[in-house]
Amino acid sequence: MNEFVRSIVERLRTNFDPETLGAAAADLMANVVIAFATFAAYYFLWRLLDIGVKRISRRVAADATNRDFVLTLLKFAVLTVGVVSALAAVGVNTASLLTSLGIAGLTIGFAARDALSNLISGLLIYWDRPFVIGDLVEVGSHYGRVERITLRSTRVVTNDGRMLAVPNTEIINTTVASYTNFPHLRIDVPVTVGVGEDLGRVREILLGLVTDNPDYMAEPKAKVVVTQLNDYNVQMELRAWAHDERKHIDLRTKLRERMFEALTGSGVDMPFETFRIEPIMVRQQAS
Repeated sequence: MNEFVRSIVERLRTNFDPETLGAAAADLMANVVIAFATFAAYYFLWRLLDIGVKRISRRVAADATNRDFVLTLLKFAVLTVGVVSALAAVGVNTASLLTSLGIAGLTIGFAARDALSNLISGLLIYWDRPFVIGDLVEVGSHYGRVERITLRSTRVVTNDGRMLAVPNTEIINTTVASYTNFPHLRIDVPVTVGVGEDLGRVREILLGLVTDNPDYMAEPKAKVVVTQLNDYNVQMELRAWAHDERKHIDLRTKLRERMFEALTGSGVDMPFETFRIEPIMVRQQAS
């Protein structure tokens, strides 16, 4: 028993010997410095690639969406290699570590299905390109300008300045309306006039608001169509193609106001939906 205790004490004395501890600490510090230097080199390499890709994209006028996608892949690839190289410099068996992470990744993957779905959906968005950075889009009930597309979410800036991070899976699984994906956008503004009004005169007044107007295209021509016949009014709609689709909200607001002023100024009746109430004589049956 005494021999066993002396063996333990001797081993503890050897392990906690100041010279041994000092040498181990020196080796550890050296490995840490080498690891940081290795990762810093890869980080510096990524920064150089980032600057280079941005300069080349500006020179060749590359699409911002493609540029961000390339930069995201470069950052992920270079920094991942940097982390693995830094761990190897410390003395970690990276081959065994990667194998362990691969096995653990399967388990984590089942627990993080939503994150993986967003990642795959982000790649599909880059591939399918239903919109690009800078487009005005409507995703569900959200409307705004696409600020950035990441591998997890799409950042949309609304008209009131809010930043919405919409999950990529939501974008993939819903209808996305783009207001700027095509060169021009038609603006439709409804209006109601009285049933006794001359529709040809109303059409002439409304078309005069967009004819020879630099905000609207001459071709395709603007139209005024009847969309609904009601009991006390006629619903019409002015349809005009805007030159700059990015101004569609401002143009629609101004056009609606100008339509009201032009019609009321010309004496056109714009009635509300009305209901007629008539008294009914109820006879009481004699008992």
